[in-house]
Amino acid sequence: MNPEIVISYSRQIVDLRNKIIHSYDNVNDIVIWKIIIKDIPVLQKEINNYLEN
Repeated sequence: MNPEIVISYSRQIVDLRNKIIHSYDNVNDIVIWKIIIKDIPVLQKEINNYLEN
């Protein structure tokens, strides 16, 4: 991966993925919904910027 590419909260994204996969019974639906509403649009913009460049 290109070191110039910056993805906000990349470590937290990986950590959340691991929690969902390995400890799904402890996943808080409200937290997931907040991530979907607040953080996914930011991630989408970053990815789109990367793809355009």
